[in-house]
Amino acid sequence: MFGRLAYLNQHKENIMAKKLYVGGISYDTTTDALKELFAQAGTVDDVVIITDRMTGQSKGFGFIEMGSDEDATAAIEMFDGKEIDGRSVTVNEARPREERPRNGGGRY
Repeated sequence: MFGRLAYLNQHKENIMAKKLYVGGISYDTTTDALKELFAQAGTVDDVVIITDRMTGQSKGFGFIEMGSDEDATAAIEMFDGKEIDGRSVTVNEARPREERPRNGGGRY
């Protein structure tokens, strides 16, 4: 156990960054605006706002990948429950994506 911990401490840059879920986003909020805002908490590696496939309009939530666990924790503390573009947002650690059945999931 201690060997693995020592290895992880030496190779922190290779550890996957924390992905955050951000809900309640205004439909007018852009990825650039979120990146700039969350950069106040630390390094932002990626920002994705989920959009409707048909209309291209925001679905009001997205994901932000922060550079480290510490940056992710700081972002949650700074922005969870805060108002961004007139909307109170939820910020927490993203859950792993669940596998969904393809082809309608067995519907008739």
